[in-house]
Amino acid sequence: MNAGSGPGAAGFAWRVDRLDAIDSTSEEARRRALAGDPGHLWIVAEEQSAGRGRRGRTWVSPRGNLYASALLIDPCPPAIAAQLGFVAGVALVRAAEDLGAAARLKWPNDLVSGRAKCAGLLVEGVSLPRNRLACIVGVGVNCESAPEGAGYPTARLIDVEGRPADRGALFQRLAVRFDEALGQWKAGAAFEAIRALWLGHAAALGERIRIENAGGRREGTFEGLDPDGRLLFRGKSGIETVEAADLWIFPQSDGSLAAASSVSRAREGRT
Repeated sequence: MNAGSGPGAAGFAWRVDRLDAIDSTSEEARRRALAGDPGHLWIVAEEQSAGRGRRGRTWVSPRGNLYASALLIDPCPPAIAAQLGFVAGVALVRAAEDLGAAARLKWPNDLVSGRAKCAGLLVEGVSLPRNRLACIVGVGVNCESAPEGAGYPTARLIDVEGRPADRGALFQRLAVRFDEALGQWKAGAAFEAIRALWLGHAAALGERIRIENAGGRREGTFEGLDPDGRLLFRGKSGIETVEAADLWIFPQSDGSLAAASSVSRAREGRT
C-alpha cells in the first residue's frame, strides 16, 4: 500500500471506524444511517456475533477474517441500487489481485478461489426521512479460516506467496478499489463499464451450469450478463434472462464453485 493512497491518507474521503467485537458491521451501519450519519463510512470489526448473509442466513465470523461494511447515503436512484453489488464485486476481486490472490467472481456477488467460495457480499437498503436512501455494502472474506459444514465448498483467500491473505492489507486495497469503482460507475450512469469489468473476472463464463427456480431444474451455458446485470442463460429453448435461481457450476469449470448457491440479482449476500 503506497503512502497517501488509502484509509488515513490525505485526500482519502472515506472515514473508517475500526471496532473489536460487534453484532454485525452492516447492522451497525444501519444504526448509524438511521441516526443521521452522512455516509462515506467504512465499519470494520475483528469479529461479529450476528453476522448475516443472503436471505437471513448466519455468516460465521471468528477473528482473523475480514468483516467490513460501507455506508453510502443516496448513492444512486433507488431503482438501480442493486448495481452496487457488481461495483463492490469488481472492487473486491481487484483488491484480491492486488495481493496476488487468484480469485474470480461468481454471479452475482460471490468471490471464489478454485471451486470454493472465499468471500461474499450483501447489499442492503434503508429508507431514511425525506425520501433519502442509505445503501450498505457488507463484505466478508475468509482469510485465516473458512467455515466447515456450510453445504458448499469453502476456502481461504490465499496471497501470491501461498499464505492466507492479510485482512488489514486486503481492507486497505478494498477501500481504495471501491472508491475507484464507484467513480467508474458514476452513480449508475456508466454501469456498462462496471458490467464489462465484472465479466472480465467472471467464473465459468461460457461454461456449463445448472439452474433451478420456478421454471424447474435446467442445464445450459452461462452466456454473460444482460444490461441490467441479470444472468444470460442458454438452455434448450435459447437464451433467457434469469433474475433469481439456485445455480450450480459444474466441477470441470475453471475458477468455479461446484456446489449450489442461491443467487438473486436484487440482494445477494454473504452466505
